[in-house]
Amino acid sequence: MIKSRPEIVIGIDPDVSKSGLACLDVTTKEVQVISNSFPQLLEYLQNIAGNYTLSGRVVVVVEASWLISTNWHTKRGDSVRTAARKGKDAGRCHEVGRKIVECARYYGLEVVEQLPLKKIWKGKDGKITHDELSAFVPGLPSRTNQEERDAMLLAWNHAGFPIRIPIKR
Repeated sequence: MIKSRPEIVIGIDPDVSKSGLACLDVTTKEVQVISNSFPQLLEYLQNIAGNYTLSGRVVVVVEASWLISTNWHTKRGDSVRTAARKGKDAGRCHEVGRKIVECARYYGLEVVEQLPLKKIWKGKDGKITHDELSAFVPGLPSRTNQEERDAMLLAWNHAGFPIRIPIKR
């Protein structure tokens, strides 16, 4: 059975304080990007599930960094305390992501656990900048934070839309 193309793709970049969320209408390429606390994000997903279960297909794409078998964030010279804090922070973020996946599935939404996309951009640590993202995503708000941009990139990529890397000459 061939799955039809989704009407709505929701990208989520989980974070402990505020997760990035991007909602992409695949037909019109209309986008909405927001940062939500965990309870706000769950409320958003409940509303989406209630509004779209009968009218069309929705896919929720969650960045699933917990699927990476080796997830080292330490740098040469980090103290044991620094390494432990980084591990604790990464674990907390992973658990938020797992709970988002669990709740979205409970609400009846289709969920894709997406490995983090390659960091090939010009921002800090290879992250995408606002200028780079707005080069190929029409209608992006004038300001976005990193979580929102990462969520939008997940949604855009899952929809199969072209991602153009701006080349400066």
